[in-house]
Amino acid sequence: MYSILLSAGWPIWPLLFISIIGLAIIIERAWYLRQIHIFPKDSLEQVFGVANAISKQKTVSAAEIGALSQLSPVTPLFCCALSEKAAGSSADNALEELQARAQTTWLRLDRYLGALATIATVAPLLGLFGTVVGMIEIFGSQGAINGGAGSPQQLAHGISVALYNTAFGLLIAIPALAAWRGLKAMANQRQHECEEFTRQLFKKLYPNSSNTADSK
Repeated sequence: MYSILLSAGWPIWPLLFISIIGLAIIIERAWYLRQIHIFPKDSLEQVFGVANAISKQKTVSAAEIGALSQLSPVTPLFCCALSEKAAGSSADNALEELQARAQTTWLRLDRYLGALATIATVAPLLGLFGTVVGMIEIFGSQGAINGGAGSPQQLAHGISVALYNTAFGLLIAIPALAAWRGLKAMANQRQHECEEFTRQLFKKLYPNSSNTADSK
C-alpha cells in the first residue's frame, strides 16, 4: 500500500485525507441513525405515560420531563410538547414551540451528511487534478521538451500519478455517494417516524385541536 501511495505522488494525499473523513462520517452516522438509538426500548411508552398523566391533570415535575429528554436524540422534541402542556400553553403556542424544536432535531439527524455529499463530489475532481499533474510530469520532462523520448522512469512515474489518482478518486466517490444516499434515506425515515409520533402525542395532549395538529 505504501508503495502505491509513493507511485501515486503527492496529489494522492488530499484524497487519502478526505477518504478518512468520509469513512468516519459514514461510521458515525450509521451508528447514530440506528432505530434503537433514536427510539430506545420503552422510551415512547414512557413519553406516552407522562402524556397520559398530564392529560389527567396529574402533577408531573420538570425533573421527570427533563429525565425523559435525555433518553435519545429526539426525545427533547417530545418533551417540548409535554412541557408546553404542563405549563398550560395553548395549542397554537405549543405547536409554534414544537415546530422550532423540530427544526433543531432534523438538523441533528442530517448532521455531516452535507459534508459526505461534498466528499462524493470533490473526490473525482481531486482525482482529475492528480491526472493533470501526472500528465504535466510526463510532458514537462526535459526529454519531452527537447523532442526526445524522455526518461522511462519519469514517464512511468507520470503515468502512475495520472492513473492512480483517477482510480482513487473514483474509489472514494462511488462508496461515498452510495453511503450518502443510504444515510439520507435513513435520516428521512427517522424524521418521518418522529413526525408521526409527535402528531399522535400532540393529539393526545390537545384532543380538541386535531386540525391544528394535522396542519403540522
